[in-house]
Amino acid sequence: MLRIGLTGGIGAGKSALSATFAKCGAVIVDGDVIAREVVRPGTEGLAALVEAFGDGILLPDGSLDRPALAAKAFRDDEARQRLNGIVHPLVGKRRAEIIASVPGDSVVVEDIPLLVESGMAPLFPLVVVVHADVEVRVRRLVDQRGMPEEDARARIAAQATEEQRRAVADVWVDNSGSPEELVKRAHDLWDNRILPFAHNLSAREVARAATRVVPADPTWPDQARRIVNRLQTTCGHRAIRVDHIGSTAVSGLEAKDVIDMQITVESLAVGDELVEPLLSAGYPRLEHITQDAAKNDARSTVPGFDHSDDAGLWHKRIHASADPGRPTNVHIRVAGWPNQQFALLFVDWLNADADVREQYSRVKRDADAGADGDIVRYITAKEPWFRNAYRQAWEWADATGWKP
Repeated sequence: MLRIGLTGGIGAGKSALSATFAKCGAVIVDGDVIAREVVRPGTEGLAALVEAFGDGILLPDGSLDRPALAAKAFRDDEARQRLNGIVHPLVGKRRAEIIASVPGDSVVVEDIPLLVESGMAPLFPLVVVVHADVEVRVRRLVDQRGMPEEDARARIAAQATEEQRRAVADVWVDNSGSPEELVKRAHDLWDNRILPFAHNLSAREVARAATRVVPADPTWPDQARRIVNRLQTTCGHRAIRVDHIGSTAVSGLEAKDVIDMQITVESLAVGDELVEPLLSAGYPRLEHITQDAAKNDARSTVPGFDHSDDAGLWHKRIHASADPGRPTNVHIRVAGWPNQQFALLFVDWLNADADVREQYSRVKRDADAGADGDIVRYITAKEPWFRNAYRQAWEWADATGWKP
């Protein structure tokens, strides 16, 4: 099952986007619909709201007067938090019941208006944010919903900012234009990213990774932060730490457009416990890769790090993303083992030394040119440089007192 978190500000067009996804075959779990369901007359949700905000939020027939509730609940942060504290747990419980009832190979789009505010983004393998300019949204709320302009602006101001939504968005869909433009964007997203992602998850296959070196992308760190949050949420206490590693973690360094992450665990047995959780998060395991190339020709005086000659200390587990829109490698390594240590050291070393960074860039360009898109040839061509770099990196660590 591929679970997609869909969000956006009020009036941005979540409903229009989810309606198109529904026509494509998605199962839509609408947070607004559920939110209305859990506060119907006779529910514990409505009783809790009356207790919190008074009888004035009820209509004569005993149902919820939504404008009256909004007038009270959106007047300040404390009132809004009180509302969310009542409704969110009930919505979450009902959402889980619905999802548990659908087929396992479904694409489930969860339309969650306050996904950002509630901190739920890391729970999803893919987060889609639909966006429209504020003035466009105000006009829609006034013209299409009959909302007073002052209320429309207050509702917009009470929600997450554009910056906060961009921070969690794997996909940013602009809906400032016509309905036809939104439908076209939705179909393109469905056909070229969502369906392949869902297929790969069902087949436990990874997406095809980038094959050529490209100039540094300034958004790589932001993308990595989203992945770190997702992996930390997925792994919970089993992860000692989660780090962005590899070339895309080095400032300004050209690289293949693949984000490398490292999950540090106490043992590989703990890594094996993460197979299914990581699959659900969008990262199938690559069963045929079980270790890194050993580079045990260096020693260091940095305390707490293992530099023994045991090749077994270079074992690992690796997962990769099923999402064709964001190729990612997730390395699971044991705390204190040389491969785990070097992955952290390498990034800090290159970020600190411009000469080494330029040297590695030349190695990457030459390897890329000679490999002609073959990843094995590319890795093999870099290996001689890495063996020397391993020793140099630990010499730098000793000289600077480096700590991860």
